[in-house]
Amino acid sequence: MLQPNYEDKNSFLYPRDRYHGKFEPKNLVFNANLQEFAQRISYITSLETGGKLSPEEALSKIEVLWKQLEVSKNKLGIGSDLSV
Repeated sequence: MLQPNYEDKNSFLYPRDRYHGKFEPKNLVFNANLQEFAQRISYITSLETGGKLSPEEALSKIEVLWKQLEVSKNKLGIGSDLSV
């Protein structure tokens, strides 16, 4: 009997792409947070489209995730060092 390959399953469920921007630890962390945000949004929209979540529930969950991403951005200082 074949054993499930959990590494492949995790790669399928939680895909990660390489980071191509300026190499700084804070950028890498934010990129990982952004990828996780996008993945969770995908799940929420799929559940809403499939009728498992109401539009209101989906919006509420997305708003929570957005606030978490904003907190992460602010804590890491992403975007605060822009020169105008």
